[in-house]
Amino acid sequence: MEPLTWTGPLGAFLDPVLYALSAIFLVILLAQIVLGIATGGARVVTNPDGTLSSAGGPYDLASTGTRWAGMGLLAVVVLYIVIGAFGGASTAGIMGGMSQQLIPVWIALVVTFALSIRYKRKLGLYGKLFDSTVGMIGFALVMFWVFAGVMAGLFDWITTHESLSQVSGMKNKVPGTPLRGAEEGEYAWYLLGGDNLARDVFSRLFKGAWVVVQIAPMATLFAFMVGITLGLPAGYYGGRLDTILSFMANLILAFPVILLFYLLVTPEIVATGIPNYMATVLFIFPLIFVAVLLNSRFYTQPSFRTPLLIVVLGVLAWIYLSLISTNGSIVSTATYRIPGLPNAVDLFNIDPGILVVFVSVVFVNAPTVFRIVRGLALDIKTRDYVAAAQTRGEGPWYIMLWEILPNARGPLIVDFCLRIGYTTILLGTLGFFGLGLESESPDWGTTINAGRRLLSVYPHAAIAPALSLLTLVLGLNLLADGLREESLKD
Repeated sequence: MEPLTWTGPLGAFLDPVLYALSAIFLVILLAQIVLGIATGGARVVTNPDGTLSSAGGPYDLASTGTRWAGMGLLAVVVLYIVIGAFGGASTAGIMGGMSQQLIPVWIALVVTFALSIRYKRKLGLYGKLFDSTVGMIGFALVMFWVFAGVMAGLFDWITTHESLSQVSGMKNKVPGTPLRGAEEGEYAWYLLGGDNLARDVFSRLFKGAWVVVQIAPMATLFAFMVGITLGLPAGYYGGRLDTILSFMANLILAFPVILLFYLLVTPEIVATGIPNYMATVLFIFPLIFVAVLLNSRFYTQPSFRTPLLIVVLGVLAWIYLSLISTNGSIVSTATYRIPGLPNAVDLFNIDPGILVVFVSVVFVNAPTVFRIVRGLALDIKTRDYVAAAQTRGEGPWYIMLWEILPNARGPLIVDFCLRIGYTTILLGTLGFFGLGLESESPDWGTTINAGRRLLSVYPHAAIAPALSLLTLVLGLNLLADGLREESLKD
């Protein structure tokens, strides 16, 4: 069986078109930048009726050319994906093989965009995101990795081989290398080559996406629960409470982030059970937040509030105990053990390495979220609608959660997207330094670290996860920009 090229037979026709359009796009883009500097930013003119219109001229022409050349490039890329999805590796080479494996992801993306655009006027800020080109590009990049991670991690719909399986003769093989003596039903190529342990880079890449999808959003969400629960009363009440909580937040933020991570995930600290104690404290904040949220909303309806709180908090307490319990223990050291949920009723056992990283990310991010929420509460509590709620006799927590927090959602949503990106980078950094997660983990940081040793000879093993990390963080940043742009229009 012959090795695959990147674009296969399809490239004989499309590659020259791609190269030509790329060259045209770069030339016109450079001309646009030069013209923009030369014209001093005079790109619009004010009409007699007060409306704005394009100033025209060379800059406007270059801008139009850039847009059309970019659309042409996008059209060629879509052709590679579509033809590759139907033709597979034999038609479009490595690109076709990957596109075919990713068919469930393409379907999920198309359905998501179709439904979102169809009902965008009914979806609030999320729907407005589809009025922003930047926001849609960012959303597409983020959801690509979310769908890919879920489908690879939960269903094995994307991966071509087991992420830990080693195939003889495939060590450090370049992308598109065929398997010698592939059995019937076994995928015949290593699409992105083999690593230094003869494992499939393509499969490990998407299994690593599942690790990121599990940890980064949930850790950021928990950090927001902690930051909101403490930041709102600090900003609303002020005084001694604000002083104490702000001092604690500043104390944590005074530590260098990498050093703090290193201290929290080292085996010596893990052996003391400190991360488990931290999980016990930090993971209870969502319960507190939900309890206060529901109680403040339905305080005047005790007949409905009480059973609602019992059911909701009972389920959340079960999830909480399942999160902090591992193999029947909350804390288990060489000298003592604190029992947790029995395995028979434990919903899930989190890998100790993932739990340590999760707790570390929450602990590091929560103080920053606290400061943002506190600042927003200090500003919003002076607004007239807050004074009106106080005049109506509403309680402090009702005002904080149902008056102040909804009006702070714009900046918080934007920061949430950005913070997932920061968390993704931190996860990659931890994996790169071999901290927290196991050495066999397919997470991107660990994979980059394993591939860097042979970077000058076999770069594919490190470049693939590095580009994946780059595109996910870029997508989150673009998504945050789109959300910020649309929220400012409200």
